[in-house]
Amino acid sequence: MNLRMISYLLGWVLNVQSLCMLLPVAVGIFYQEPQWQAFGIVAFCSLLLGVLLTLKKPKRTAFYTKEGFVTVAMSWLMLSLCGAVPFVLTKEIPNYIDAVFEMASGYTTTGASILTNVEALSQCSLFWRSFSHWIGGMGVLVFLLMIVPLTGGNMMQLMKAESPGPSVEKLVPRVRQTAVILYSIYFALTLLEILMLLAGGMPWFDSITTAFGTAGTGGFAIKNASIGYYHSYYLQGVVTAFMLLFGVNFSVYYFLLSRKYRQAFGSEELRWYFGIVAVAIICIARNIHAGFYPDSWFDAFHNAAFSVSTVISTTGFAISDFSQWPQASKFILFLLMFIGASAGSTGGGMKVSRLILLIKSSLREITAIVHPRGVHLVKLDKKRVSDDVIKGTTSYFTLLILIYALSVLLVSFDNFDMTTSMTSVAATLNNIGPGLAAGIGPKGNYASFSVLSKLVLIFDMLAGRLELFPMLVLFSPKTWKGSLGAIKRRISWNRKSMYQEKNP
Repeated sequence: MNLRMISYLLGWVLNVQSLCMLLPVAVGIFYQEPQWQAFGIVAFCSLLLGVLLTLKKPKRTAFYTKEGFVTVAMSWLMLSLCGAVPFVLTKEIPNYIDAVFEMASGYTTTGASILTNVEALSQCSLFWRSFSHWIGGMGVLVFLLMIVPLTGGNMMQLMKAESPGPSVEKLVPRVRQTAVILYSIYFALTLLEILMLLAGGMPWFDSITTAFGTAGTGGFAIKNASIGYYHSYYLQGVVTAFMLLFGVNFSVYYFLLSRKYRQAFGSEELRWYFGIVAVAIICIARNIHAGFYPDSWFDAFHNAAFSVSTVISTTGFAISDFSQWPQASKFILFLLMFIGASAGSTGGGMKVSRLILLIKSSLREITAIVHPRGVHLVKLDKKRVSDDVIKGTTSYFTLLILIYALSVLLVSFDNFDMTTSMTSVAATLNNIGPGLAAGIGPKGNYASFSVLSKLVLIFDMLAGRLELFPMLVLFSPKTWKGSLGAIKRRISWNRKSMYQEKNP
């Protein structure tokens, strides 16, 4: 384990976070709010520690999969712990565990909140919550690869550990250039949404924070009523469209910009993604029309489209309380929670590509039983999928179910109803935010959960955003066995040397 290289990268992560915190400082100064000082203090301390860790670049820069997973997991955990401090200093969230929950929810683009009155926060704190979505949406390590020349090809391990989906490919030969392309597309789409929201009459501050929440598919709103506060079909329609767009694999946009239209529109995952969305909208609209929108089919489809988009993209915005909808509609939304968005997007969940691979590999096994002598391949986009990818997908799904079951068990000790326990874990593990029970739905929050449950849900949010494996590797004793032994030997050697100097 290259601990020196890991600490070097963590130092750069702290440097990036300190620079990002200058934006809420500027917002606080602009609105003449004293809370900006807390962000300034944390930014200075983060920069100081980050500079100390990056003063000297390690001589040994070898970087492999294990180091990549550990670095990514430690980075996101550190960001959540440090990013929560300003809320405690301003006393807007005085409990540190609650503040970490809020910040982990922000960085992982979950959108689950412990706040009972969002509008009571200062403008700089509201900005920081939403901006954390934008930072976490594409990934802070991807941003780091874009601005800092590190160790060349070895840095692909960071992108693999942080980027969502069963496999990650470089769009261009250089990793750094790939990161620049991804962030350029990300920034352009965010700017486009801001302009379209402004065109609909949404205020500047609201437009920027809403776009940050949509781009990162996070869902932190600055109003208690979320997007339902804006009684505008246009504004709600814009958010609906962009939630779906940010749930699309970003390689599709790269192919469109490169005029490779056949590759872009030939994406099998893209067709499945929009096909699932269309079927879900039609089914839910029909189900809620009679009981909730009897006078307007348009309102039924409008609310169904927004809710399906916010759940499958794992954004978490809301215009209606879908926790009150019929059981059939809630069950469809529950399934969408696990399916999630596309691989290579800013969305969470299992990913549509994994669903496709699980279905096709299951069908292959059935076909192999019927025709045992045949050669049966699993293909995606007309390309053969390797057995390693299928094995990884199966392992991911198995671990997802196991972590989900264990988390529900632990949360159940709070003695909430089963819907609350099950959907709170589903909503955090899949980075969605609101659950399907009244207490944690679009009009609820997670304030009533115990400290144990909040810690479990914090782990679920981080594990879900990082595709499970980095967090599991970080907390695995096998990961640190060799490194701890080396540290003990180094300490023992230093003690022996000191003894020999004193007693020649």
